[in-house]
Amino acid sequence: MPDIVIAFFALGLLAGLVKSDLKVPESIYETLSILLMLTLGLKGGMALHGQGEQLVISELVLIAALGLIIPLSLYPLLRKLIRLSRENAISIAAHYGSVSAGTFAVVIALAEHLGWPLKPETTLYLVLLELPAIIVMLWLYRFLNARKPIKREGLGIAKVSSGNILHEALTSRGVVLLTGGVAIGWAYGESGLASLAPVLMGGFKTLLALFLLEMGLCTAKVCRPLPMRQWRLMLFAAGIPFVLAWCGILLGLALGLPKGSILVLAGLAASASYIAAPAAIRAAVPDANIGLAMLASLGITFPINVLIGLPLYAQFIEMML
Repeated sequence: MPDIVIAFFALGLLAGLVKSDLKVPESIYETLSILLMLTLGLKGGMALHGQGEQLVISELVLIAALGLIIPLSLYPLLRKLIRLSRENAISIAAHYGSVSAGTFAVVIALAEHLGWPLKPETTLYLVLLELPAIIVMLWLYRFLNARKPIKREGLGIAKVSSGNILHEALTSRGVVLLTGGVAIGWAYGESGLASLAPVLMGGFKTLLALFLLEMGLCTAKVCRPLPMRQWRLMLFAAGIPFVLAWCGILLGLALGLPKGSILVLAGLAASASYIAAPAAIRAAVPDANIGLAMLASLGITFPINVLIGLPLYAQFIEMML
């Protein structure tokens, strides 16, 4: 049987597809996402407590480099084979080079469910992979457009500077909560956070289950109705996770990571952002169709990874180790 949290995603998806009036209030969803990101950061920081000297910087640099290689490799594919416009190809490449915090939470839970070991710094993979893709693709957009002014509705002509892009990426809610949580957990350790552990650590799966219930509802909404004229993009979104997962698996094997960390790296590489990337792309690439990105990342890739991909990636890793 799959992990219990997957059942909540399936329930939300089914409820959305049958047009049930079930919904998670926006304020509750916002609270869940904040608590989930903060808890993930704290868990990672607690694991890092007292382990600073064991961090391998070259390993973290190579993982961050993966976040640059994936979108730059996908861009020409999206332009030539999927036949997207320049703006939409940049948008989709940025979404798939960046990563899904929801997938990260699910794959961490799966690794713990399987009892697979995780390196203390595994939580850092999310931050290392989330930012580079967004930044490099927005810089590519500016380069290809020769730094032309960007016209925004109601604002006339405006320019989005590299500094603004970097600031927006580094100060996004997910990055602040994750890195802040890691810093707090690293500084205080398990004993310092003992008073919070029953609520945050003990309630992690409950938070994740409710979060996935809402993700199921969102997925159904994005996919109804399916724009069949975008069949090339939908095939891409369905197939590319299995290719990208192998990039994560092979890099994890090359770095000698334990099974749990390889699984997390594979899950992240196979995922696509639906929180950080849309916000950054919407601000900096106004001509990109964010709906297409959400259809691909949240409507197709996320459920495929959660329902099919992650257990399959675990089987691949089990066979190879």
